[in-house]
Amino acid sequence: MRAASEVLTTVLGQFNPWWRGETITDLPGWRRAAWRELHRWVTAPPAPRAILLSGARQIGKTTLLLQSIRELLEHGVPAANILYATFDHPILKLAGIDAVLDAWRQREPRVEGPEYLFLDEAQFIRDWGTWIKHQVDFARHRRVVFTGSAMPLLGGDQESGVGRWHAIRLTTLSFYEYLQIKRLELPPLPKLDSLAQLFDLPPEAFYKIQETARGYVAHFHEFLVRGGFPQTAQVESINQAQKLLREDIIDKVLKRDMTALFGVRRILDLEYTFLYLCMHDGGLLDMAALCSNLEVKRPTAQNFIALLEATHLIYRLQPFGYGKEVLRGRQKIYLADAAIASAVMLRGNSILDDPQALGVATETAVFKHLFARYYSRQVRFTYWRGKQDHEVDLVAEIDQQLIPFEVKYRAEPASIKQLRGLLELCSAKNIGRGYVITKSLDDFGALALPENVNTRIMRVPATLLCYWMGQSEADNSAV
Repeated sequence: MRAASEVLTTVLGQFNPWWRGETITDLPGWRRAAWRELHRWVTAPPAPRAILLSGARQIGKTTLLLQSIRELLEHGVPAANILYATFDHPILKLAGIDAVLDAWRQREPRVEGPEYLFLDEAQFIRDWGTWIKHQVDFARHRRVVFTGSAMPLLGGDQESGVGRWHAIRLTTLSFYEYLQIKRLELPPLPKLDSLAQLFDLPPEAFYKIQETARGYVAHFHEFLVRGGFPQTAQVESINQAQKLLREDIIDKVLKRDMTALFGVRRILDLEYTFLYLCMHDGGLLDMAALCSNLEVKRPTAQNFIALLEATHLIYRLQPFGYGKEVLRGRQKIYLADAAIASAVMLRGNSILDDPQALGVATETAVFKHLFARYYSRQVRFTYWRGKQDHEVDLVAEIDQQLIPFEVKYRAEPASIKQLRGLLELCSAKNIGRGYVITKSLDDFGALALPENVNTRIMRVPATLLCYWMGQSEADNSAV
């Protein structure tokens, strides 16, 4: 036991160099948009809760934790009162959380003041939900921050977390963050406090924005291929970036996490299910076709899809409506990042020459940016389908308002004829404004509508929308 304790202490010492008076090295100078909210909850929590930072693997959760630790140290928090531990490490996972805390305090006696526990990949802690609940209820001197890339679907743990932890959902990089990480020198675009401000711009303002944004389009297309994972965004070779992304998803999430956390045995069937979703990204889920093609039973397929959502690889949207309308409707599936499909199928940058694939990737990116921007406001996202099968890609319910978004990433300009679903929805629900997400920078501005139409429709190029959504998320502006 003594030898095991010494090994544990040694491992913890490697993860906590500040105990030796050393600084944290190799941290990037940039910060994710979620930094501000995380820092507020760590330093001055509005309520006595733990903080859950959730998101897919390789998305930057650990970097955010270490940046928070560096900030605490710079503001005088005693090094002995800060613990970082990753339960992805086999020694820490085997030892368990209580042994880790004992080893910490044996090596570093507590100093007066709050204790800060930063627990990475906490899903590997046995009975993590119960343990964190106990800490919040009975250890008020501790501030617990924990991350999870694959939180098990345990109803008991989720119920116990109500009022016990504050969740911060970390998506992949926004286009705005991607440009910051790449340190690209581009002419600055104007900031928007609200997309609604576009309706008040004079015509000359649209022309100026179009000219300023010309250099952004190529980077946006590269962003769709590289993806929003910090590591792959900075790799020079696109093929290498996609190879790394594929290995992280297939090898670590599907083959390791699913087995270790969820007890999945039919890994090959799960992988085939995920590949099927990659081939139908942004589309309505045809469960019968999936089950038939993959030769799996419906309950098995439904469980696989729920697990893929739990590991932050996909988003599921319900149809607009309530009650039976939702229960009978088909779900819409989006991948967590526009580049995942290309990476999994090793397509390189070939989607840039495939208008349909490029349109799908853009719609996925648009949804991810809108979700990330509005997530903290608990916005409900759905899609809409009318009686004549006219559709609207996304409907956001924001502050009791319905705001529809239709993605038309095509070479030809958006026209009224292409927007029958959008206009039908706006008329049926008395919606005041909607947005069409376009491809060309020239396809930008208010859409001319008949006088009897009471809705205003703004055409916004996808490059600009994704930039502004990421920028406003970083600035914490109200959109």
